[in-house]
Amino acid sequence: MRTPDDAIGTSETVVLDTPSGRLAGTRQRDMFVFRGIPYARAPIGPLRWRLPEPLESWMGARDATRFGPVCPQAPAPFDLFLGGTLSAQSEDCLYLNVFTPSLDAAKRPVMVWIHGGAFVFGAGSQSIYDGSRLAARNTVVVTINYRLGAFGFLALGDASEGQAPGLGTEGLADQITALDWVRRNISVFGGDPGNVTVFGESAGAMCVAALLAAPAAEGLYHKAILQSGAAHIGYDREQAARVARAFLGALSLSPQDAHLAVDMPAALLLKAQTSVLASAHSGRDVQKLGRLPFQPAIDGQILIGTPIAELRRGAARNIPLVTGTTRDEWKLFSAPNPRLRLMGMAGFESRLAHVGGDATPLLLRAYSDGSAFERYSAFMGDRTFGVPAERLLETRTAGAPAFAYRFDWRSRFLGGIFGSCHALDLGFVFGTHGDGAASAFFGKGALADRLAENMMACWTRFAQTGNPSTDTTGSWPRHRSDLRPTMIFGDGSPHPVTTPEGARMDAWRDVPDAKVGM
Repeated sequence: MRTPDDAIGTSETVVLDTPSGRLAGTRQRDMFVFRGIPYARAPIGPLRWRLPEPLESWMGARDATRFGPVCPQAPAPFDLFLGGTLSAQSEDCLYLNVFTPSLDAAKRPVMVWIHGGAFVFGAGSQSIYDGSRLAARNTVVVTINYRLGAFGFLALGDASEGQAPGLGTEGLADQITALDWVRRNISVFGGDPGNVTVFGESAGAMCVAALLAAPAAEGLYHKAILQSGAAHIGYDREQAARVARAFLGALSLSPQDAHLAVDMPAALLLKAQTSVLASAHSGRDVQKLGRLPFQPAIDGQILIGTPIAELRRGAARNIPLVTGTTRDEWKLFSAPNPRLRLMGMAGFESRLAHVGGDATPLLLRAYSDGSAFERYSAFMGDRTFGVPAERLLETRTAGAPAFAYRFDWRSRFLGGIFGSCHALDLGFVFGTHGDGAASAFFGKGALADRLAENMMACWTRFAQTGNPSTDTTGSWPRHRSDLRPTMIFGDGSPHPVTTPEGARMDAWRDVPDAKVGM
């Protein structure tokens, strides 16, 4: 049943019948919020490292006033600015949250958020992702949790020759299951299951790219927004198994004994995950684990190829998309490191040559402005985020339109050392930039509020129509490979430019895919 709007007071309970079961959520001012809704069986016990299984309907009204547990994870940098995880950690973590302006039959566009966090931390319940402000623009917003790190992206089956389960895509399968829940349930929340936009940032955006490439996700979404993350992910089975063997080694288990890990306490698995990450990020990475050792595997079942390869073959060609980056992506990672800030030119040139190969002379000319630190930060930002975004756009020469943006707003935090860094756009997309401690990092005031209004207007307009143009932006031109039109979001009004950083992008033309992305 739906409780009539006029019978509900502010912050009062509202009960809703859904195909999955009855929920008791809250109405807060003009917003209905349902938190901690399970969308699959708890992946615990014998279901650890298994694909998500359907959840049976429950009896009675389930409490949907509190967030569900989040996947086990270690504390992460900048947790404070992202609002922490707000709830307990547990492998029983497959929960989602719904924000809607009304429980009617209006069929509003639906926006499903996939959080980032290097595939190892984060949650849909973090306060920076509060969907109320986006939903107030006549949309239904869904934020989800999914299995992370060793719990969701560990190819244990290949590493143990079948002695243990684990495809390395369980976290991605969780997201597909959440999208299927949206398809089956969202209409009773006032949403349109035929108009779903999936959007995410960083690892969340990379998951969006994987969903674009995953046959099992086809038909569950209709538009996509990728913020600071694109399609250059996906370990082949050999690399994914290498990571899983390193994980078993951290547990002091042989591949033949991998089945013992199924019953180990989650705390021990998290400790082993931390050990693998430390080895990968040690600077030498002698085990060749990569910068994101826990990421989706090309398992042949959920992912049949790398997302960029599948998109080049025509996957999701009918899906309109928006993608972009921040201007100074890498400064989130480089600015806190004194050694990098004091880097000499020889150090920068050595790091560039390690990636550039035959393209090194051209790349050196393209990154010739500013200090070694500034050049290195620009180079790494392009390598990890800018070039993958450009190559994703290049797959969209036919079919549905694609739209590019760049986020130029600068953080004033710590004297502005972070510039327009990675993740700085989050507070503006959700309109939460001025909330609590987050405002120190994101910024606040009239200009910040205007920027948030513009971004929220564009994102929700795209979710509604497939075109992000608004009265403020004017016509947002679709991608063209010759002009590379890009909408700039910064201190002033959004405005399009052509071929931004064109020389830098051109310098990467002959650098292979294996050398870019994460």
